[in-house]
Amino acid sequence: MRKCDHCHLEFDDDSLHIANINGKDKYFCCNGCEGVYRLLDSEDLGGFYDKLGSNTLSPVSKNTSSLNQYDTEAFIEKYVSKDGDKCSISLVLEKIHCVACIWLNERILLKQNGIFSVNINYTNNKANIVFDITKIKPSQIVKIVRLIGYDAHVYDASLQENYARKEKRDYYIKLSVGIFCVMNIMWIAVAQYAGYFSGISNDMRDILNVAGFVLSTPVLFFSGIIFWRGAIAAFRHKMPNMDLLVISGATLAYVYSIYASFTGGETYFESVAMIITFVLFGKFLEIRGKNSAADSLDRLNSQMPLDVNVIRDSKSVRVPVREVEVGEIVSVCAGERIALDGELISEVALCDESSISGESELVEKANGDRIYSGTMAINFAFNYKIGKQFKNSIMTSIVNMVEDSLNTRPKIENLATNISRYFSLVMFVVAGIAFCVWYFALGSSFDRSLMVAISVIIIACPCALALATPLALLVGIGEAINKKILFKESKMLETISHATTLVLDKTGTITKGALSIKFMKSFMNLKDSNYELQVLIQIINQNSHPISLALRNEFSCHYEFLEFTSIEEISTKGVVAKINNDLFLAGNFDLLLEYGVGISSEILDNDYEGSIFCFAKNDKLLLFCVLEDEIKEEAYESISRLKGLGLRIVLLSGDNKRACEKVANSLKIDEYYYKQTPLDKANFIDRLHKEGEVVVMAGDGINDSVALSKSDIAIAMGGGIDLAISVSDVVVLDSKMSGVLDSFIIGKNTYKFIKQNLAISLIYNAFTIPLAMVGFVIPLIAALSMSLSSLVVVLNSLRLKNI
Repeated sequence: MRKCDHCHLEFDDDSLHIANINGKDKYFCCNGCEGVYRLLDSEDLGGFYDKLGSNTLSPVSKNTSSLNQYDTEAFIEKYVSKDGDKCSISLVLEKIHCVACIWLNERILLKQNGIFSVNINYTNNKANIVFDITKIKPSQIVKIVRLIGYDAHVYDASLQENYARKEKRDYYIKLSVGIFCVMNIMWIAVAQYAGYFSGISNDMRDILNVAGFVLSTPVLFFSGIIFWRGAIAAFRHKMPNMDLLVISGATLAYVYSIYASFTGGETYFESVAMIITFVLFGKFLEIRGKNSAADSLDRLNSQMPLDVNVIRDSKSVRVPVREVEVGEIVSVCAGERIALDGELISEVALCDESSISGESELVEKANGDRIYSGTMAINFAFNYKIGKQFKNSIMTSIVNMVEDSLNTRPKIENLATNISRYFSLVMFVVAGIAFCVWYFALGSSFDRSLMVAISVIIIACPCALALATPLALLVGIGEAINKKILFKESKMLETISHATTLVLDKTGTITKGALSIKFMKSFMNLKDSNYELQVLIQIINQNSHPISLALRNEFSCHYEFLEFTSIEEISTKGVVAKINNDLFLAGNFDLLLEYGVGISSEILDNDYEGSIFCFAKNDKLLLFCVLEDEIKEEAYESISRLKGLGLRIVLLSGDNKRACEKVANSLKIDEYYYKQTPLDKANFIDRLHKEGEVVVMAGDGINDSVALSKSDIAIAMGGGIDLAISVSDVVVLDSKMSGVLDSFIIGKNTYKFIKQNLAISLIYNAFTIPLAMVGFVIPLIAALSMSLSSLVVVLNSLRLKNI
């Protein structure tokens, strides 16, 4: 007989195979054990076997499912995102039970050549892995996860509900077995305690002990299997965790009860069953709490159709959304959700865009208008041409942004994770000290001293501490989604709660961005045939500035295409265009004066409460307009409440003094700056940072990209959704100022609840551990109180939904 060098179980020599590792022959019962041994050896974790001593392990079960599919071209195209030389994949890890499991998987994966970063989210076990596909393949990543005792499957939003249902079903089964056994073992415990007072024969006592043993065994080894898995992984990798604490306490009580059954001592089989069942029930409530908190994300995912009607060879064919190519024609029925972005080719369409903009008013579309994914066709069908693949569509970008936000960790969560990691080890030491004091110093019986140590181990489980941050973040992100606010990273909730200064752009942020002409004076013929007017119309149709959009409504006639010799946009001033020898200027006074255009003092010397637009040919002014923008209705209350949060409010605008001053005075903003170029805005953000300010900037995401990138948090108003998502940390989809206010409120409340959760867990431990050490808490009550502490954290986090 010889032992396997990994699991240390004995087998016949013929049953073992030999592998040469580091010049030495090693014996293994299976390929799984050999694989884990090689992995631990390669990661310099061979000292694990010294710590294992005479203990044995279960042989590593082999997952026989093929990994070849992970390396196919179709799989990589569908599930692997590429960004230059880096690739990323999202996997869902199975058998994750606590933050220690996450730490272990991240540590092992990060040691692999070709993996740049690993982020695993405790709330949904989703791992985002950035890697070099030329050095490590997706199949190899999954294989590594399997080798350390876990499993992984690719993340697919459409399949996640099935996995969540499977997880809940497993908990139901294990919990049902636990509850059944506990209900029956309690009758046995009542009989035993009654016998202690009224007398009981040895034969009857033995029968009751056997019954307790029979009922507690399936609870410990079947219902408690999830804790065993986590505990074994923690023990292997020298990282004590919650599972190791639970199993250690329950197993010590179980083993001692078996011993006491033969020696006539007091047994604790009912405590074993109740410890596992109560903690399992707490874990089940955690899952239910996480699912409740993730409802908002689930609703986003559920909005996306899985297939669409594509017109191919004059026939309508139902095609999966991922297989539709750019340029294909899709037919949408009335009442159907739109899955892909594109351009309307029918004459007219009516869409409900509330899922993106938050506005309940239906939007009429004309031929050539953009169609957005996630919106809904109303009243009648239409056809549109696909402009983006599914993975690049607006709604997919929004869903990915929300999911990614859950995978980044704020500093406070990393702190809690580190505390919980070392906390478990400290508690084992404290439990050992408590046993020694009771047994040696106080002279108590062995079973009394052991029960005190077990109570300390169980009551100290850091479940609540591990849940404190991720669950509050999940609820906060969910509430933000409900208010049409997207946080790219959950750590931004922590940053925004510490913000001291809010910098606001004017047009499109505080104001509606829909300018209207207040005053116009023309020095040219405004008939359609006029050459100069045709030039003006072409310039404003090629420009996306709010002034151009307003002028399009005034000059909406068709124009003949004119080929410019050159055309250039000058930031904060306007557009300079040339056609042959003619120079055309479209912009403000500064632009015209720079090029020597004569402007009468009657026009130039007035103070205008609005934006100025001039159009000139060579040195002659042809058109002069004053445009004004309305302040958003909700801006008045929002600015007032933002001030109430203690924020310094600054208005930065590229507009003229009078226009900027009027808005600032209306909103009672004391600090404002006008005629600011994009570079001026960026430099201003830098100055604020030098003053020690934590800066949040809100802009329209179009002209403010440099300043937004300089701020600690960039909030983009979602008018230009594509660009807003690309340049910002937070997107307010409905473009309302109330969304900026809600971003701060949600951030501050989430951070407040995180601190409350941490306080609850730490106060709980500070109060209950001493009670357990002095013998006031039995193991049964310890298990119940530990589960209740986790439940309190879950319920406290869910209170965020009502604030």
